[in-house]
Amino acid sequence: MALDTTDTPTTGNIAADRLKSIVERIERLEEERKALASDIKDIYAEAKSAGFDIKVLRQLIRMRKQEPAEIEEQETLLDVYRRALGMV
Repeated sequence: MALDTTDTPTTGNIAADRLKSIVERIERLEEERKALASDIKDIYAEAKSAGFDIKVLRQLIRMRKQEPAEIEEQETLLDVYRRALGMV
């Protein structure tokens, strides 16, 4: 029984070219992500040098991504847990 080579990607095959294109696009995006991460790090450093608390700043950014109802639910649970531990 002979192998069907029409589905097997080889060098010069269109599937191999497509694969190479996809890999190169991913690599470019990974490089962009590294550059963006570096930019974000620089902005946090700028904020810190301006006297802002970085932990609080990160928390604010995380909260801004959430729905208001989610934030309210978390704050309510946090208050319940604090009271249960006698922290209020």
